[in-house]
Amino acid sequence: NYHELEIDVKKEQQIRQKIGYTTQDSAQFHSLPNGIVMGFERADGTNKVRVVLSELFYLQAQINELATQASLQKSSSNELTIRPSELFDNEIYLEEIADIICIALAELPSLLNLQEVVETLLYVRNGSKIVCWIVANMPDCFREVVTALITNSDEDTTDGRVKLAALYELSEMNPSQALSMRTICVETVKMPSLMIKLSLQDPQNLVAFVCGLLLGNDQNIRSSFALYIRTSQKRKGDVLHQLREEFLKQLMNINLQSVNGTLLEELVVQAAAIVRLYCALRTISGIKFFDEEVQLLVQLITSKPPPTPAGIRFVSLGLCMFIACPSLITHQSHEAKMIEWIQWLIKEEAYFESVNEVSASFGEMLLLLAIHFHSNQMVHITELVCSTLGMKFSLRPNTITRIKVIFTQEIFTEQVVAAHAVKVPVTLNLNATIPGYLPVHCIHQLLKSRAFSKHKVPIKSWIYRQICNSVTPMHPVLPALVEVYVNSIILPNQKGLQEQHTHKALSEQEIAQVFQNAAGLWNKEQQGKVKTLNQTGLDRSAKEHGHQQPMEVDDSGNRQPNLTPQLLLLYYLLLYEDIRLSSMPQIIASGRQVKSYTNEFMSELPIKYLLQQAQKNQHEYSALFSPLLRLLVTHFPHLSLVDDWIDEECIAFNDSSVAPTIGEHMIVEAFEEIDLNPARIIKLLRRMLRKSATELWPLAPTFIRYFKHTLNPTVPLLLQELYRQVWMRLNTIFPRRLWVMSINALMPANKVTKNFTLTQENILFDPLQVLRCDKRVFRSSNALTIVLRILQAILAASRSQLSRHMLDKPLIDIGNQVKTDNDREELKLAMIATQESVAVQIILEACLENETDCSEPGRLWALREVRGVICSFIHQMFIAEPSLAKLVHFQTYPRELLAITVRGIPSMHICLDFIPELLSMAEMDKQIFAIDLASH
Repeated sequence: NYHELEIDVKKEQQIRQKIGYTTQDSAQFHSLPNGIVMGFERADGTNKVRVVLSELFYLQAQINELATQASLQKSSSNELTIRPSELFDNEIYLEEIADIICIALAELPSLLNLQEVVETLLYVRNGSKIVCWIVANMPDCFREVVTALITNSDEDTTDGRVKLAALYELSEMNPSQALSMRTICVETVKMPSLMIKLSLQDPQNLVAFVCGLLLGNDQNIRSSFALYIRTSQKRKGDVLHQLREEFLKQLMNINLQSVNGTLLEELVVQAAAIVRLYCALRTISGIKFFDEEVQLLVQLITSKPPPTPAGIRFVSLGLCMFIACPSLITHQSHEAKMIEWIQWLIKEEAYFESVNEVSASFGEMLLLLAIHFHSNQMVHITELVCSTLGMKFSLRPNTITRIKVIFTQEIFTEQVVAAHAVKVPVTLNLNATIPGYLPVHCIHQLLKSRAFSKHKVPIKSWIYRQICNSVTPMHPVLPALVEVYVNSIILPNQKGLQEQHTHKALSEQEIAQVFQNAAGLWNKEQQGKVKTLNQTGLDRSAKEHGHQQPMEVDDSGNRQPNLTPQLLLLYYLLLYEDIRLSSMPQIIASGRQVKSYTNEFMSELPIKYLLQQAQKNQHEYSALFSPLLRLLVTHFPHLSLVDDWIDEECIAFNDSSVAPTIGEHMIVEAFEEIDLNPARIIKLLRRMLRKSATELWPLAPTFIRYFKHTLNPTVPLLLQELYRQVWMRLNTIFPRRLWVMSINALMPANKVTKNFTLTQENILFDPLQVLRCDKRVFRSSNALTIVLRILQAILAASRSQLSRHMLDKPLIDIGNQVKTDNDREELKLAMIATQESVAVQIILEACLENETDCSEPGRLWALREVRGVICSFIHQMFIAEPSLAKLVHFQTYPRELLAITVRGIPSMHICLDFIPELLSMAEMDKQIFAIDLASH
């Protein structure tokens, strides 16, 4: 009757509580004169249960008392003391005792707690066996018992070691639950010895499991397991020794299966895993290798793997392990073996690539390591080794001194590195998604350290080929490569060495070839130029370089040319000219001849279009857009006008795939009938606005030729507005060529201009030629907007040209008139002010009303619209340069325009600052002008 039994046991506990739990043992309490064992043997079933439970509670009370004393004494000792128990120590009764406890746990749940019972039993000599019997009789509680034992233990204490022994016995009793026990250990970060012991039962997955612990994502697991291995090594723990013996056995097995030092293909992945494991044990856990381990590891790493991706990975890991674990080559024979292996790698790199058809990244890694060793870049070496091995650790410089000497003096002298690097094939379709260390990293580092210049190794061809073989998204090291290449061409070595060798700059023909391959942005005339260049030998070089541009697909599904090489070459050109101009005094002083790129050549490149594409796809050109924009604003301000940026934002690019093709004959026919059928042109212009700028550009010469036709008084205003919109769209491709075409098309038809064509050079020399156009332009707001946009850009270009001229021709010989750079700067500013003030005077005169405006209908409305355009333009000029407003008003202009300028130009209020000064002028006309200005 378990109910009566429960009542009796509770009464016993109450009595014991009164008299003290430990004052009487179970035999004394139950009046058993012959001892508890004899009493147990002679008792009936119910009394046997009473005796076992009484002994169990007696032990539990002893343990609690000890724990209370330890806490009162503030002792941190958790040492377990085995309690003597005549009943539980007798192995004859263990089975019967276990059965009684199991029944009691099932029938008396209010009295007994499984976890407390197990904890108490561990304090007796045969406690582990009894726990195993209990769990065997109650298999559903296996996980609960195991979890409790693992969670509430520390294997460094005696208590923990007893629990560890119990867990060993439980795992042997139930081998199928070994993995789940190991998982509990990992999750709770407890019992690392048990983890290893259980893992040793499955040797095939042992390497993967230990790698997961040391190199996994959980920082807590990594650090605790590494600490366990470090402390176990000092204590010479048996479990760690068994683990290392198993690893050694696997290492030996791989080496035995290698025939003549050649690693079998099916063993490569396993070998790479064990190399990485040993590296983690050394660098993270600080384990010290045995001599036998060192010998076998060196033998394995220096074996020759098959030419597969896994083989290349194995080689890369081996290289990094020699650097991460310098203790592997402390013996001279091991060092000689490593040097021989690395020399074999250098020799066989081409074979690996030819068979595998992938880039053998270990070749680039060898080069990069050698380069970093030469330049003593310890941080970069550590980053490279850590990223390859996939683990974080630090390298001490004093530990890898010998490795450095081997790399820099015995295997890779700087000359060998430079000569070998230039022979490495370029990476095809280089982009930011390609992982690892590539040839471009090696070349960049060598250029940075001036190794190519020092040993007179030409590098231009390699860089050109790599630029041509780049695609989006742009690799982040490419802009840096271009930068160090340009520096190596122009700037002398900063260390002051006297080598005379400098690299050659890219030729204009090579650059033109890349742009010609890019897209149909070049008109027939330009394509003819490039074909002529090809016939002189450029086509042969193109075949050698193999840089036929791949096509990419945009969001709408259209095939687009890859613009990465063009953007890189544009960056090269701008950076080259920037550094060349800023270094001209030093270049002239040294007497060197440095190549310069002409304005004519630069004007043939679609600079503005390329910048627009880079801005639109900044996520693909993130490393390039900012420096490219900075250089463009500095050297080509006329291609980065604020108005242009605003207009480009407003341009809506529709899907042009559905729009029918537009030919030159259609434009010619439509404009020839402009007076008879303007609706036809309006329809055509609307169709053109549905096309992209690149599709429209081939039609630009024909389209601009009919610019004057739109100035006729009978032409509808809508047609002029649409014409302006198409012109603005064309202005995003080759703006400078469009400006020259437009100015020539608008020149008045007379005997002087009949056989005269302006060039870009003429216009830059005299920007005011822009305003020598057909008079009708000054009564058409749309045409005038175009002309003023050209004028604004040409004035900016002229300013840039003058600044460039001053940099290009620094003051070396001091003449009679110009003695200092300040004199030249003043002359430049005077020239710019003269040009801009004359431009303002000319367009102000266009605001004057003439007889035709009064006689012809609609002209006064046109004049009013034109005045608004002109006033807005002058306002921008005054805001950009307030001194220009003062200069223009000191020059004066027709007083009848004052009413227009004061009302139409918001910035005219700045005139109040200098009206007193204007009044003090000696000339009567200027005084009258000042009074009239003040009156408005």
